[in-house]
Amino acid sequence: MSHDAKSLDFRSDTVTQPDDAMRRAMASAEVGDNVLGHDPTVKALEERAAAVLGMPAALWTPSGTMANLIALSLHLQRGDRFLAPRGAHVLQNELGSAAWLAGGMPDPMEHDAGPGRPTPETLAAAIGAPVSSYLELRTTLLCLENTHNASGGAVIPPHEHAQLLSTARQAGLRVHLDGARIWHAAVALGLPPAALTVGVDTVSACFSKGLGAPVGSVVAGSQSFVERARRLRHMLGGGVRQGGVLAAAALVGLDRIGDLSEDHEKARKLAAGLAEFGWEVNTPETNIVLARVADVAVTLDSLGALGIQASVLGGRVRFVTHRDLSVADVEEALRRIKAGGHP
Repeated sequence: MSHDAKSLDFRSDTVTQPDDAMRRAMASAEVGDNVLGHDPTVKALEERAAAVLGMPAALWTPSGTMANLIALSLHLQRGDRFLAPRGAHVLQNELGSAAWLAGGMPDPMEHDAGPGRPTPETLAAAIGAPVSSYLELRTTLLCLENTHNASGGAVIPPHEHAQLLSTARQAGLRVHLDGARIWHAAVALGLPPAALTVGVDTVSACFSKGLGAPVGSVVAGSQSFVERARRLRHMLGGGVRQGGVLAAAALVGLDRIGDLSEDHEKARKLAAGLAEFGWEVNTPETNIVLARVADVAVTLDSLGALGIQASVLGGRVRFVTHRDLSVADVEEALRRIKAGGHP
């Protein structure tokens, strides 16, 4: 690769840089001490995020991992079993905090309804019969993920969401939705995000995945949940002071949810091009392309030599399209891969 050639970063949609409009919003944000009271811009973001997600209230957090951890910690008692689709972020990518700090015992379910999606029958079998003795393990929580990152940004459609919620409710389970990329799912389905949260107790969502904000997530639920969550956030070190500087970026990001359709189109273009070269790739529903290759390490090195950065997920090479990569960048990546003998 020429030293003057642009490096193309497909590692994640978290690598985006705040653009000029977002930086101006951050620079001019009205702020206050969000620990001693309410930072006005954080408060505005929390109220808007709650409305967009169809929940009574919301709490800003520095990260999606903290948002999920707060929800699990408030839903679970020590030793409770919780269920999640195999490969879910709360199982694979949060470094065991669900067990270590939330005190839950995780149990994965297979994807027999499609990528990232168990059937209601699989969920019912995993829940099992009602506990009849104090010696039996209690299952109290279902964690869903929409989109499912490890399945290539796979979407749970509303009718399947409703069936899983119904099964969980019949067994008395609470439900948390990891909606880190719920914006992507909503755009892919042509629905508002609130249509994908119906019936859940809590939902998390991320502003730095796809929406371009540099930092921040939200966890949403009832007013009483958010009151307890605010206390727990402080215990976990999330008591950010003048957080309005960061919340302002997230508010700009919420204005750009519709732009995600362009990222989905870029992912389809990338997947189609790689398939033409003989790569074994998923058909992306959103903005994540997964490629099965003979040797992941060799492929990543070969891509790196071409000025293309990718990542690894579940033994596959992962490419993520985002707002800082144009259609022309995707075309350039395909050109380089073809010229380089497509590793």
